[in-house]
Amino acid sequence: MKKLIYLIVAVIILSCKERQQEENNIPSETKKETTAPTTQKEITDPKETEVWDPEPKAITFNEHNVPSDALVLFNGNDIDQWVSAKDSTHAAWKINPDKTMTVIPGAGDIQTKKNFGSVQLHLEWKAPDVVVGEGQGRGNSGVFFQNKYEVQILDSYQNRTYANGQATAIYKQHIPLVNATKPNDQWQTYDIIFHAPKFDSDGKKTKSGAFTVIHNGVLVQNHIEILGSTEYIGPPKNDPHGNGPIKLQDHSNPVHYRNIWVRELD
Repeated sequence: MKKLIYLIVAVIILSCKERQQEENNIPSETKKETTAPTTQKEITDPKETEVWDPEPKAITFNEHNVPSDALVLFNGNDIDQWVSAKDSTHAAWKINPDKTMTVIPGAGDIQTKKNFGSVQLHLEWKAPDVVVGEGQGRGNSGVFFQNKYEVQILDSYQNRTYANGQATAIYKQHIPLVNATKPNDQWQTYDIIFHAPKFDSDGKKTKSGAFTVIHNGVLVQNHIEILGSTEYIGPPKNDPHGNGPIKLQDHSNPVHYRNIWVRELD
């Protein structure tokens, strides 16, 4: 009987030794963490979270509130920054004595001589002096980025049309959050942030573009995705491209413009 008891005890001791050896052979990354987690040092000095460099560049403003790092595209003195979108000849829109510019119906679209990527654009426009037509036929123009992506310009004051084609719509893609259009005897202000889409070397789109639009001080497009080109007929297209001009549309309505400037964001 004693021999049997000694045998059982020996088996138990051997089993415990084997289990201990197995635990010792477990890789370190699989062992249960037994040490206490390191606690982050408490920050008590506000200077520890201050970042001093790089220091943002200081800019100034002129008498028309144009920032010093902006390129003025139209200030009423000349139309030198623009050409005909059709054949790159002289832009044939009218410059008025009050330093505004008016679309001459039939003269064609105009576009900037310079090509742009991502930009901040400021422009002011006013619907024709005499209210004529309705829907898309009333005070229609548009501002295009890279010759492909349109933010609609339209006299949308008490003028119903399809919602994705009214003033500040990303044409046929995104409806504005509200209609902030003023009557045709008042100037409208557009402040537009355009982030250009990106394409890889094979022509595949790797990042969609985006628009933020503020109309008369009111946010109407909140960093929305550009689905592709803003087509009049059919779905958006995503043909690869690089930088391109900013274009203003002649839609056969004498829309007025003034105070146009752009800041490059690339």
